[in-house]
Amino acid sequence: MSEKVIMKGNEALAEAAIRAGCRCFFGYPITPQTEVAAYMSKAMPKAGGVYLQAESEIAAINMIYGASASGVRCMTSSSSPGISLKSEGISYICGADLPAVIVNMTRGGPGLGGIQPAQSDYYQATRGIGHGDARLLVFAPAGIQEMVDLMTDAFDKADEYRMPAMILGDGAIGQMMEPVTLPEPKANLIEKPWATTGTNMARPHNIVNSLYLQPEALEKNVRDRFARYAKIEETEARCEEYMADDADILIASYGIASRIAKSAIKRARAEGIKAGLLRPITLWPFPKAVFKKHAAHAKAFLDVELNMGQMIDDVRLAIDCARPVEFAGRTGGMIITPDEVLAKLREMEVK
Repeated sequence: MSEKVIMKGNEALAEAAIRAGCRCFFGYPITPQTEVAAYMSKAMPKAGGVYLQAESEIAAINMIYGASASGVRCMTSSSSPGISLKSEGISYICGADLPAVIVNMTRGGPGLGGIQPAQSDYYQATRGIGHGDARLLVFAPAGIQEMVDLMTDAFDKADEYRMPAMILGDGAIGQMMEPVTLPEPKANLIEKPWATTGTNMARPHNIVNSLYLQPEALEKNVRDRFARYAKIEETEARCEEYMADDADILIASYGIASRIAKSAIKRARAEGIKAGLLRPITLWPFPKAVFKKHAAHAKAFLDVELNMGQMIDDVRLAIDCARPVEFAGRTGGMIITPDEVLAKLREMEVK
């Protein structure tokens, strides 16, 4: 039976991961996601799983490689600088076609930056983190309940497509508390006949590897992977449409910033400004078709993010540059306000 409780975001996502079948967690403390590891340290052993605080972020992601190769559902979490340290290992995981879930509770940057919420890792997440030709599934929850729901989807899709999935949150979602309905523990996980489970040769010997010394073999491997990515782009893109059907100005926003945008849209509508919202739930694959559909009637788009406008190019590409795209945002851990978004909508309305 599902239960409704009030939980902090970081703790809710950890519990949701366990209920989604995660049985190995390897991580390293860093603000503002440390509560994920703290919760896992207590709850994972009770679920019959393994929690291990690695000696570094680099060690943690390589432990994920090994655990995933054995077929177990596994997860790591970190925040911006820690994800950068994990990027080489993430590329190895992509190259070995292994599923895993990676959580990034983004903080302000670059460098050590600050510990306040930000969305400045959009480029990092959506442009193929790590070296080589590779992609991640990237989910961007706007609240704790959605984050809980997306945890199961992240594990399922990672297994289905044999690739890493990222939950891209931020310090606000990780630290705030909201009521959530937790799912029932998941049963009937996807079979993994490719896993290296050690069966005394009872089945064909499996090898997990990302090294291809022959360029022809490596090219074929990469092209096969991109054929899978093309299928994902066709079938897995998700987007919330809010007051969008008759909107003259469409805000493009995700995560915590989209909640601020909704408040501004309600006030704009009260003033007679026909504003709406397109909220990508998957940042990759980006919901291009939804944006292109609404570009047929919208006069302009407004990108609202907690960075310097990293999603603008994806919005422009999705609509074939058919409409102007402007920007309103704050960075460095500063949170944009509904008043600031509304002021920008008023400015765009009179143009």
